[in-house]
Amino acid sequence: MELAHLAAFVAVAEHGGFSAAAEQLHLTQPAVSKRIAQLEASLDARLFDRLGRRVLPTEAGHLLLPRARQLLADAEHAQRALRELDLDIGGSLRLVCSHHIGLHRLPPVLRKFGERHPQVELELRFLDSEQAWQEVLHGRSELALSTLGPATPPLQATRLWHDPLCFVAAATHPLAQRKTLALTDLSTHPAVLPDPGTFTHRIVAEAFALRGLPLHLRMTTHYLETIKMLASVGLAWSVLPQTLLDRSLRVLPVRGVKLSRDLGLVAHTGRTPSRAARAFTQLLRHYAD
Repeated sequence: MELAHLAAFVAVAEHGGFSAAAEQLHLTQPAVSKRIAQLEASLDARLFDRLGRRVLPTEAGHLLLPRARQLLADAEHAQRALRELDLDIGGSLRLVCSHHIGLHRLPPVLRKFGERHPQVELELRFLDSEQAWQEVLHGRSELALSTLGPATPPLQATRLWHDPLCFVAAATHPLAQRKTLALTDLSTHPAVLPDPGTFTHRIVAEAFALRGLPLHLRMTTHYLETIKMLASVGLAWSVLPQTLLDRSLRVLPVRGVKLSRDLGLVAHTGRTPSRAARAFTQLLRHYAD
C-alpha cells in the first residue's frame, strides 16, 4: 500500500465523494479515482459503493479506515522527526586528528562545537596523518583531520587550510650564517625530518629529487615538536610549518623553492554522515582559510 493511495482513500471516505476529495488533495477527480482503483486492486477488496451521487465505504472500507488514518499519522510523525533531527543533535562522533592540527588548528573548533552541541559524545584520537586515513578507510573513525595527500576513492579529501613550510635551523647552524642559500647548500648538511612514510617527508624529498640532489638524514621522527627541538639545538636543519616557528629557530633563505602542504578533512564516500559529523563539517568550514 502506498501512502498516496491511503490518503486518497481517507479523503474520499471523509468527504463522501471523489470531487470533494480531489479538491482537498489538489488533484483531478480521475487521479483520485485511479488511486482508489489501484488501492482496491492491491488489497483485492472493494472499498466503496457508488449509490447515485453518494459514495459509501464497504465493510472492507470501514475496516481499513481507522488503520489508514493511523498509518498516515505515523508517516507524518516520522517525517516531522526527520525534519527536526538537526534541531537537537546528539549521538556520537569518532574523530581522528594529526598532532599538529590538534594543537594548532582544532582548539577553537572544538570549543565552539562543544558549546553548540553539548549532547554529542566526541571520541577524539591523535594519530599520524597516514594512520588517520586508514582509520577512516576501515570505518573505525567517521572523520579525520590531517595533512592531505593524494586521495583516491572511497576516501574524499577536503582542503581546509594552506600550510606553508619553511626551511629552518638554529641560529648557530652554519647554514644560518648565509644570506642566501640553494637546495644544493642544504644537501651538504644533514637534516632531521618526519618519517619517510609521511606526506610532509615526501614533499621535501621530491623537491630534492627533482633537482637530482641527495637528501642526507641525521634522523627522523613522527612529532614536529620533537623535530623543532632537535633543529633548535643545532643538530640539523629541518622543514617546519610557519605555525611552529619562534625565536629558537631561524628561517633559512633558500631561493627558488617554496614548499607547502594542505591540511583538511578526510571522509569515506560510502558512509552516510551522522548528524554530528554534518554539524562538525559545517563548523570546520567557518574556520578554513
